[in-house]
Amino acid sequence: MLAIVRLFVFVAVVALVGFGSMIALVHLVEPEQRDYSVSVPPSAFNR
Repeated sequence: MLAIVRLFVFVAVVALVGFGSMIALVHLVEPEQRDYSVSVPPSAFNR
C-alpha cells in the first residue's frame, strides 16, 4: 500500500511541476510578432 501512495505522490509532484512551468511560460514569456509570406507555385493549385 505504501508503494502505491509513494507512486501517486511522485506522479502528482511531476504533474504539478509541469503545470507550474506551463503557467510560468504563459505569464513570463512574451512572443515577438513577425510577418512572413510564403510563395505557392501555381502547380500546387492544379491538382
